[in-house]
Amino acid sequence: MSSIIHQTGSVRPLSLQEREQPQLYRELFPYTSICRTTFDEVLLAPRPAEQMRITDTTFRDGQQARPPYTVKQVAKMFDFLHRMGGKTGLITASEFFLYSAKDRKCIDVCRARGYRFPRVTAWIRANKEDLKLARDMEFDETGMLTSVSDYHIYLKLGKTRQQAMDMYLDLARQALEWGIIPRCHFEDVTRADIYGFCLPFAQKLMELSQQSGMPVKIRLCDTMGYGVPYPGAALPRSVQRIVRAFTDEAGVPGEWLEWHGHNDFHKVLVNGVTAWLNGCGAVNSTLFGFGERTGNTPLEALIIEYISLTGDDAAADTTILSEVAEFFEKELHYNIPYNYPFVGRDFNATSAGVHADGLAKNEEIYNIFDTKHLLGRPVPIIITDKTGRAGVAYWINVNLKLPEGKQISKKHPAVGQIYEAIVAIYDTGRTTHLSHDEMAALVQRYMPELFETEFDHMKELADELAAHLIARLAQNADLRDFGKHACARLDSFSREYPFIQYLYLTDTKGSLKCAAITDPAYREKYEALPIGFDFSQREWFRMPMQTGDMHIMDVYQSQFTGKLVITVSCPVTDDDDNIVGVIGVDIQLEQLLKRSQALQQEARAAED
Repeated sequence: MSSIIHQTGSVRPLSLQEREQPQLYRELFPYTSICRTTFDEVLLAPRPAEQMRITDTTFRDGQQARPPYTVKQVAKMFDFLHRMGGKTGLITASEFFLYSAKDRKCIDVCRARGYRFPRVTAWIRANKEDLKLARDMEFDETGMLTSVSDYHIYLKLGKTRQQAMDMYLDLARQALEWGIIPRCHFEDVTRADIYGFCLPFAQKLMELSQQSGMPVKIRLCDTMGYGVPYPGAALPRSVQRIVRAFTDEAGVPGEWLEWHGHNDFHKVLVNGVTAWLNGCGAVNSTLFGFGERTGNTPLEALIIEYISLTGDDAAADTTILSEVAEFFEKELHYNIPYNYPFVGRDFNATSAGVHADGLAKNEEIYNIFDTKHLLGRPVPIIITDKTGRAGVAYWINVNLKLPEGKQISKKHPAVGQIYEAIVAIYDTGRTTHLSHDEMAALVQRYMPELFETEFDHMKELADELAAHLIARLAQNADLRDFGKHACARLDSFSREYPFIQYLYLTDTKGSLKCAAITDPAYREKYEALPIGFDFSQREWFRMPMQTGDMHIMDVYQSQFTGKLVITVSCPVTDDDDNIVGVIGVDIQLEQLLKRSQALQQEARAAED
């Protein structure tokens, strides 16, 4: 018979159960078949955590799914976390690797922000050398990898359960002695022997906590996404039963428990919320669910779910999500799926049709909530032959993100042409709405000036890469003598980057002091520019002298080589920031773009 169970303390002995053979639960995880879900009809009444909080692992687990973030990118995203939910304490902590020099710089930069939340915490492997790193960097909390399934203990570590537990406890004990709160990551908990290993281990950790007077936290890691939220589901896959076993039987306070899920079976969000509703104080997450394999719990989804469950609208600033999405697309070059909830291009569009003339009265029928107020994004309009010129203008302004002052009206002649083309399409018998791509093609046909071309993107990338190179060169002290050291530096730089066509240095009067020519085939032509040549009237010279900043000219055809080039120039300054000269570089566009990936990696490394 089913039963409702509410336990307030341990009711069964929690002793380690050693096994000669690992407990692999083959009836649940046959490997050559999809895993099985079993039920034992034990029902638990919901008992939400007193305070539901969110923790972040964007810079640890999330970073394992993509090329490493730069220090600047980490700092920007850390600011986003603070602005979204850190100010209120909803997002309580963010964890970091601490192994490389760049890892440690990221930590220093985020700590320097001085935010109370999210707190900066560490993650280490289960060894004392790693723990020393956390101690030396003055962390007061660190996660530590304490794998709990027999898959890890027997098959990966080659240890017995007792040996694994002793190793983990020894590390936790050392952390406490050094004044560091250990956060033990119960890796692969949904394939583990909950009563034979996990709970006895957790109970020992609570004993260490009592002895030290410090918290010992536990992160429940659903490493393979095997957890299920279903009432009556059996261990070890039941999220409800796992959380309640730790709180009710091992005596772990809910505020010391975290749930860390993976999305292998599309349950990452519901499992995290189920953990909240059964007493787990925090759910671990990443921005947009980035994480190894299928990813982690999306942080933005947890924010929305938290507000839905608590009614606490002031807990987070949801309008920042649109900023985060734009950052991911522009700075990280990540294409967010069009139907991705809350930030995808088409997430709040509906083929049922919300037309421009009826937006005010019909929006609520099709929209999940006031997305303009809560997310800073209006409802996308669906285009049909009934949309009208107003709808076409609305679509263009919204989807092309035209700023105030540059938005078009329904009276624009091209808007009329586009609408006539739409009507003509429906005159052939079409009944479905026009897709975003179809509308974009129509607008581009009649209003090409609103679109960036592939050439524009190429030039933007080239400008970015070239700017990095010339800025680095301009800072070199050798340039300041305008003599043999400067000339040697130009020669060395042009050899390192052979896509540089011509490299030149002038004094503040525009007089050429030294130059380097990459390709000897063009040396004779460049002799028309001898040392002492007057460049004072050239744009590339005048602009840095006037502004003190770098100047990038538009793409043009070189009169010396016939190649498409961009010219980048930058002031050369002394130790007091006084301009003493100008360095200029002519770069062949095609050759630069061929090396774009390597140059981008170089730029990231230099930035870090």
